[in-house]
Amino acid sequence: MVFQSFKQLWKSWGLYGAFAIVLLIMWNTNVLFQIVKKEERVKMELWATAQQEIAESSDLSRNYGNLAFDVLQKIGVTPMIQVDEQGKIVDFKNIEWDSTTDPDSTQLYQRLKALKAENAPIPIVYKDLINQSLYYGDSPLLVKLQYYPLALLLILLLFGGLLYFFFQTNKAAEQNRLWAGMAKETAHQIGTPLSSLMGWIALMKEQNVAPESLQEMQKDIERLEVITERFSKVGSLPELMPQDIVSVCRETIAYLQKRTGNQVEWQLDLPAQEIILPLNASLLSWTLENLVKNGLDAMKGIGSLGVSIQEQKSEVRILVQDQGSGIAPEALKKIFRPGFTTKSRGWGLGLSLAKRIVHDYHQGFIQVKESKLGQGSTFEIMLPKT
Repeated sequence: MVFQSFKQLWKSWGLYGAFAIVLLIMWNTNVLFQIVKKEERVKMELWATAQQEIAESSDLSRNYGNLAFDVLQKIGVTPMIQVDEQGKIVDFKNIEWDSTTDPDSTQLYQRLKALKAENAPIPIVYKDLINQSLYYGDSPLLVKLQYYPLALLLILLLFGGLLYFFFQTNKAAEQNRLWAGMAKETAHQIGTPLSSLMGWIALMKEQNVAPESLQEMQKDIERLEVITERFSKVGSLPELMPQDIVSVCRETIAYLQKRTGNQVEWQLDLPAQEIILPLNASLLSWTLENLVKNGLDAMKGIGSLGVSIQEQKSEVRILVQDQGSGIAPEALKKIFRPGFTTKSRGWGLGLSLAKRIVHDYHQGFIQVKESKLGQGSTFEIMLPKT
């Protein structure tokens, strides 16, 4: 109990820690983004200052200094467009455009419109000679920094999803091994008293006990043998053999009919001819038995219960219909989950085992075809012919 509490606490703190690390990285990236953005602004302002110095030098009829020249030449990769007071482009750098067109083309003005939305302009003004504005965009480094937190978040989500899938798969596999081990151990435990019962039956036959009683007892023992075989196969891949699905259903229903009360009205619609399918008779009989017993429990042993088989071109459908209490809409999505049950007793494994037998072993499909509260439910099994 203490270990489980510690494990749960560790998971909670691990989740909070991972969330905090993500927030810290995103905050640090944003700080770095703002620093680089300010540095680029300073660089652009320096470039504008160099332009003013050139204008001043030209006005005074003297050469501008080497520093201004270096600044103008080392603009880097930052995209920029220089416009006059009428908004006409007078210069541009690091702009991708079709060089075969006029520099004053619509393409450049569309790029200028985008730059205006990215950063505030930097004025380039000198007396009455120059009245221009410098528009610039984010450098490739800044663009990458903008998308870095999103990319990091996507990577973390993907990594978290993979971890969740791994742990869920591992948990499901562990549960499957546990149930398989319990089933095999149950089969082993049943085997010992079953052998003893068979010996008592043989002894009772020698003492001339009523044959009718012994015959029913023999059927129950054979049924226990079938149950033992079923449990022994849980966790292993069963062998599918071509068998008649109609006879499997008839035998299962015949056994259940004798052990239900007289207040149950059976409505059977089974074909007269054989329908051969690749199946495991023991496990499929188990599935049908679970559905029928659930129907009987839902009706509390009173009402009509129907079982029908419908043969179609590529599949066979088995319908089990009861007049029980029905299934609540919120329970329909969970009814085949292991451990889910609406009964006051039981482990909630019957329908989950039925789904595994139909889906995993027979490559078929099982579903609640219809259910109405207070009117009953209809379960449907679909089995492929090949």
